[in-house]
Amino acid sequence: MAKRRSPPGADGRRAAKSARPIPDSRIDFSDIPESTTAELKRARRVGRPKSPHAKQLIAIRIDPRLLARLRRLAHRRQKPYQTMIHELLERAAPR
Repeated sequence: MAKRRSPPGADGRRAAKSARPIPDSRIDFSDIPESTTAELKRARRVGRPKSPHAKQLIAIRIDPRLLARLRRLAHRRQKPYQTMIHELLERAAPR
């Protein structure tokens, strides 16, 4: 029976931080096939599109009960909860 692998925890992150990166010159890419023209034409950029109005990522501490209420309210309004919090803050902060 195969051993189940659990997601990396603190030990895995610590080990990853202490690992030294391998320079590209020491990596063997010989077993990776070249991409065809058709594959390259189908390729799409991954990630968020660049926006002139990008928002800044922050971290704040919110009481879990308040966050749960905000999430329920956002669900009732059929909005993502972070969007709703942004709108509430925008209305609360004078220009």
